Amino acid sequence: APLSSFVTGPKALSLLFAATGVVQTTAQGDLLAHKLGLGRQLVSKDGDLWRWDGYVERAGGPTAAAIRLEQKNKLTRLEVALAGLDKRLADADKARSSATGLHEKARESEKAQRDLRQDAERALADARRQFVAAEQEASKRAGKTALIKETMARQRVEQKEVQERLDAIVEKLNALPEFTSLEAELAEARAKVEALRSDLSSARAAYDGLRREAEARGDRLVAINTESGAWEQRVKAAKQQLASLDERETSTKQQLAAVEAGPEELAARRENLLEKIGEAEQLRKETSDALVLAETALSEKSKALRSVQDEQASARERQIRADAAVETAANRRRDMAAHIGERFECAPPDLLEKAGIEDSEKLPDASVLEGKLEKLKRERDTMGAVNLRADEELKEIEEQMSYLTSERADLETAIARLRQAISSLNKEGRERLLTAFEIVNAHFGELFKSLFGGGEAHLTLTESDDPLDAGLEIFASPPGKRLQALSLLSGGEQALTALSLIFAVFITNPAPICVLDEVDAPLDDANVERFCNLLDEMMERTDTRFLIVTHNAVSMARMKRLFGVTMAERGISTLVSVDLERAEALRDAS
Repeated sequence: APLSSFVTGPKALSLLFAATGVVQTTAQGDLLAHKLGLGRQLVSKDGDLWRWDGYVERAGGPTAAAIRLEQKNKLTRLEVALAGLDKRLADADKARSSATGLHEKARESEKAQRDLRQDAERALADARRQFVAAEQEASKRAGKTALIKETMARQRVEQKEVQERLDAIVEKLNALPEFTSLEAELAEARAKVEALRSDLSSARAAYDGLRREAEARGDRLVAINTESGAWEQRVKAAKQQLASLDERETSTKQQLAAVEAGPEELAARRENLLEKIGEAEQLRKETSDALVLAETALSEKSKALRSVQDEQASARERQIRADAAVETAANRRRDMAAHIGERFECAPPDLLEKAGIEDSEKLPDASVLEGKLEKLKRERDTMGAVNLRADEELKEIEEQMSYLTSERADLETAIARLRQAISSLNKEGRERLLTAFEIVNAHFGELFKSLFGGGEAHLTLTESDDPLDAGLEIFASPPGKRLQALSLLSGGEQALTALSLIFAVFITNPAPICVLDEVDAPLDDANVERFCNLLDEMMERTDTRFLIVTHNAVSMARMKRLFGVTMAERGISTLVSVDLERAEALRDAS
């Protein structure tokens, strides 16, 4: 609801009140905030504010100083936690190194056990296959034996039954009368059956005609009853409208009398309102000037605040870099002290004394130190062998790394090519779809006018700007009606419109055969004639053969050949074909 429904104020603020919406809860405001238009805002009864530019102010929210203090305390806590995490990371690295060695040994042992298990499983699988093959072979042989025995027993029984039936047939043949009398009786019975069939067909035709007339009369009675009810409703509505108009006439006369009675009072009120409007306009100008000054000051303060925040962020970054550098140096110093303690078994201050150097400023020559270093290296080499396969393992890892890198490059290249191919296919698909859409749309409008004898129809892509993702909407305007969607038309109009679209597609991309199943069911006789005329036009424009499944007599009369199924004898269906063009030619010749 707008704020103007709850708050009254000067006219200068009416637009602001009208552009401010009031919500009941904070959750409702968060849900509707992203739907705000330019210059709109929302407020809640608790004091929350949501503005169209994304600014949000919560009721009872903390101040900026409190937020900065809280962030500073959080930073201190994070620094303390970071120091503890560094120590835990060092301990974890040591544990990981020892665990890696144990893992490698366990993996080698597992690999050896897995190899043994695979050999055993292969041997077990071979044995199982041999056992299953033997069982299948034995089962096949047992099945064949049983089948042969059953077949022999069944053949013996069938042979006995056939012999008995043969003897019975021979006895019946001997007992039959003369064959010529039976043929005469059969011919007489067939003639009677044909006569009864013709009578039955005539009766069925008469019954179908009477049934259709009865259905038509019943439909007409239903339509008359419906129209009678509609006219009764219209009469009731007209009476109500007349009563309403009488009441409005009485009310208007009363208002007119009241208006004619008080022109002086209206003039005084008009003068008073004009004075108040002038005062409100002056107040609006002053408020607008003050608002402009306040917005200017707010913009300057915002710029100053942003510059201070930028400087504060830069100082914080410099401090973080300095702390990181100090921490890195301290870590390096600790690492060097630990290294000196591990290698020389002494503290860093005692290293010069242990090396025999009395003064730190009088260091020995570098060549002497290199000689000592070589001597120490030789002594270290004599202590034990190193991993001789380290270089080979490094080469294997580098080869694997280069292989994976090349595979990755090939995959990236293939992905790029695939995307390019998809893009080109989509582009070509859009072009072809739009071209076909324009052609089908033109044919659709032409066929629609031909079927309806006028009007207008067209296709429209909806729901997306991309033709490949768009939907299709059909708009049609039969003669005497406004342009509307296909779903708002009647059943017969929808059928004719759909036929126009189907045949428009066939004209654009003809097919050798088109099957139409009961498409003329919702059409009356006049529209069926139009449909048949359209079929004749389609046969002239294309080489398509049309197969139509129909029960409509008008449609069947316009076809070139009829195919029907009849059941002359019970349980036996027969296909009947009639060439109407040839039948007409024979009728004209006779």
